[in-house]
Amino acid sequence: MAVEDVGADVAAAGDDERLPPLPPRPPLQSKPTTALSSMTIQTLSFPDGSRGTFSTTVDGAAAEEGKASPTDGSDLTSSGLHVIPQNQDTDESMSVMSMAPTLRPPGDLESLLVGDMAKRSPAWTLLRAQSAAVPPFESLQAGEHTALSGFEREFDDIPGQAEKDWSDGDRLQIWKSKLKHYMIISSAGKPIYSRHGDLSLINSSMGVIQTIISFYEGAKNPLLGFTAGDARFVIATEGPLYLVAISRLGESDAQLRAQLNALYMQILSTLTLPTLTNIFANRPSTDLQRPLQGTETLLSSLADSFTRGSASALLGSLECLRIRKSHRHSINNAFLKARADSLLYGLIVAGGRLVSVIRPRRHSLHPSDLQLIFNMLFESGGIKAAGGENWIPLCLPAFNNRGYLYMYVSFLDSQPDGAEHTTDETTTAEEATAIILISTDKESFFALQTMRDDVVTELKKKGLLDLIKTTAVKGRPSVTDIAPNTHISHFLFKSKANVQFWMPSLQPTFDNNLSHRRLMSLYAHLHGSVHARHSHLKVLHCVSEDATSLAWVTPIFEFYCVAGPNTSRVAMTQGVNKIMQWAKREEERLFIIGGGVF
Repeated sequence: MAVEDVGADVAAAGDDERLPPLPPRPPLQSKPTTALSSMTIQTLSFPDGSRGTFSTTVDGAAAEEGKASPTDGSDLTSSGLHVIPQNQDTDESMSVMSMAPTLRPPGDLESLLVGDMAKRSPAWTLLRAQSAAVPPFESLQAGEHTALSGFEREFDDIPGQAEKDWSDGDRLQIWKSKLKHYMIISSAGKPIYSRHGDLSLINSSMGVIQTIISFYEGAKNPLLGFTAGDARFVIATEGPLYLVAISRLGESDAQLRAQLNALYMQILSTLTLPTLTNIFANRPSTDLQRPLQGTETLLSSLADSFTRGSASALLGSLECLRIRKSHRHSINNAFLKARADSLLYGLIVAGGRLVSVIRPRRHSLHPSDLQLIFNMLFESGGIKAAGGENWIPLCLPAFNNRGYLYMYVSFLDSQPDGAEHTTDETTTAEEATAIILISTDKESFFALQTMRDDVVTELKKKGLLDLIKTTAVKGRPSVTDIAPNTHISHFLFKSKANVQFWMPSLQPTFDNNLSHRRLMSLYAHLHGSVHARHSHLKVLHCVSEDATSLAWVTPIFEFYCVAGPNTSRVAMTQGVNKIMQWAKREEERLFIIGGGVF
């Protein structure tokens, strides 16, 4: 009995020392939380760039139902700001966010508090629709200072030494003001060609460039290019020749190198590669100016076309005259019917655009060779000024850089029969029409002359010659004719399979040298971006203060377009789709697909 009494006493003492039970655990939140405390900190950006911070407690926010009390005592609702009501979920999920200051405080404010400020009034919508019609570069046409401010004087001649009113310092200053230069130097340091200035004026500058190039050549590390100030220097070494391009027009190295390659091809078209190699193999210090005498005009006209902006050179393709497929087929048949046995290639060119071509089944003309022919006939003006018929030996380097071909050229009257005729002096390169027949036989002049007469007779009989002349004089259609109610101002469309491109009229927005150069600079930027070495872009949309542009590259085609600075992405896309639908319908009119083959 005593034992039982002791056990009862111990149990009673244990009941007295037992801890009270814990309160029930509140239910866990269903969402993860990043809250640091029950204090909610909010930061607001104001239009003047300043920032305000205020805090609210959980209980206070629940009790006030969205009424905030800033730490500085100011009333946010009076300034038009709406504070987001706080509840249990938002309290737990709210975290402190750090925002870096930007140059657009209203934009920060709008992004933080999305509400009435995101709404646009009908007046704003109407104004935005009207501003989309603003053409590109309009803000630059008021004469403000830009990198192209002096472009209108780019092609003015530099005064020569015979003009006593100009000192050498003044002449050198004019030379430095040019935005683009091309130089050709021999590896021995002999100056061969310069686009601007006579060689006596810039001989020292060319010597410095040659010394820099030779230094890197001696180190077995050829110099490809460098930048000095705002000018980009690109060097191409072709055998014994150094070709240098100096540009402040923002072109890429690849684009400048392609232009230098075209100048080198122009030299080969006169001398051929074996002749050029033998000249410097026997005498490395030979002055190449004498063998190239008379070709400076061809080099300068080619260089000027690059400086003005050449879509053909940029895209590496040719432009064709837009005519019906049936008409082009009839022209090809007239060529094939009258073909001479010695003919290698036959072409009809109108306004610098290819109309028809016939060729051997296993041979095709490279676009770079055709660009040399077009430069000789339509840009330099020397052949056109001679009139009548011309028999010209030339080398087509992409076809065969080791020998000459012989080209028969006949310019036709640019006016259709029955129209008021004009003299040759008033006929522009955009209106001139020529028949070009190329042969490997230097004795085939009379055979090709007979073929030309037969082709012209057949084309006149079917009315095709007048059709070609009328289409060339009429010019390219405008963008509004192709895709009405679009805001696109200009575009380039290239067919990769046919190595040909097409573009609408440049008038009235891009019909002068300055606006045309701005347009081509924008195209060059798009082209350089999508074709950069490590670029994998398919679609590139660019917006600037002056213009909106788009590039679209696929394995089948390339498309570049330009619109006004206020054009939206949606409007740009709609315009591009309209143009692409039109191009698909007109493909056999825009491009020569196959041509005549014999």
